[in-house]
Amino acid sequence: MGYVSVAQTLGYGLRTSAPARAHALAPTDGRVTAALASSLSGVDASAADRRRADDLARLALRQDPTAVTAISTLGLNAQSRADTTHARRMFAYAQTLSRRDLQTQIWAIEDAVGRGDITAALKHYDIALRTSRNAADLLFPILGTAMVDPTIRRALTLTLAARPAWGAAFVEYVAGNGPEPRTTAQLYADLSRKGIQIPDGARTAVINGLIANGFINEAWAYHASYTPGADRRRARDPRFTAVSTAPSPFDWVVLEDAGLSASIQHGDTGGVFDFSATSGVGGPLLRQMQLLPAGDYILDGHSSQIEQPASSTPYWILTCRDGRELGRVVVPNSLTNGGNFMGRIRVPADCPIQTLTLMARPSDAVAGVSGQIDRVRLFPADRQSR
Repeated sequence: MGYVSVAQTLGYGLRTSAPARAHALAPTDGRVTAALASSLSGVDASAADRRRADDLARLALRQDPTAVTAISTLGLNAQSRADTTHARRMFAYAQTLSRRDLQTQIWAIEDAVGRGDITAALKHYDIALRTSRNAADLLFPILGTAMVDPTIRRALTLTLAARPAWGAAFVEYVAGNGPEPRTTAQLYADLSRKGIQIPDGARTAVINGLIANGFINEAWAYHASYTPGADRRRARDPRFTAVSTAPSPFDWVVLEDAGLSASIQHGDTGGVFDFSATSGVGGPLLRQMQLLPAGDYILDGHSSQIEQPASSTPYWILTCRDGRELGRVVVPNSLTNGGNFMGRIRVPADCPIQTLTLMARPSDAVAGVSGQIDRVRLFPADRQSR
């Protein structure tokens, strides 16, 4: 009795990794017999293998009528003989016994796709992803590629809007693994309209993908879709109030390097950009991508706690994407003019993409350079209303 018990246990444990050995150890266990039958009915199985698989599957069902793997094996073999009617009957029976058999759900997905029934296909995607821990690795890439089709994407949006357990993981997955960033951006926009919150990191990944592929206007359109009041004629978030765990290039991006420290701090009445640079160190501190139309612009703002010689105070610089400098505005000591600063910059017609950067200049002071910016605006010169 002890030998039989150990053999049965060992056989069941080996049913996935070594089904033939498992069956030799536990020939009367229907689950083990079903696993061996399944191993003989793969894509490259010969006709003889499939006949033996059918025999083993029927034996498995006699041993254990609930052996779903055996039923799906009979269904797959029927499909390989173009007997779709029998295959559907087998898989329908498998569905009634259990929804946890991944092979059954995959066949149901393929069958629904073949019939053009997108709703049914997504239903079985949902079942498989909710009931199998391994389904995501197999099905996410297929679903991500399929959503290029607008009809499938619309149906997928409805499925994700119902907040399935796997939905958040899929949203994160397509941020970096989607078929192409425009499709992912459209899916995200559709989901946002359904009340689904897209994580900051996923949004930024899609915007970065769009920019990297040259879809600048699409990147801006997606950013504007979730940023109230976004205007490509102005720098955004002039008082540093936005809170993001993963800012996109269209947001304020804090830059840090050796000897440079910077952060955006938020308070009850607004935000402030705080920075410091050790003695003799300079470089970029803060950056935001711009899409300003050609014309004249004003850059103004307010600083505090900056006390440096004129040659060491920070400055704002607007550069074209090709590296051309379009203009700079020095931030004087905060005791000068009450901490206010202002300057004019012209954007030429041949520079549709720009970058606004706050630069720290090296200082000989032992304490280096430090200070705060609590407001900065960049806007058309013909709109000077405050």
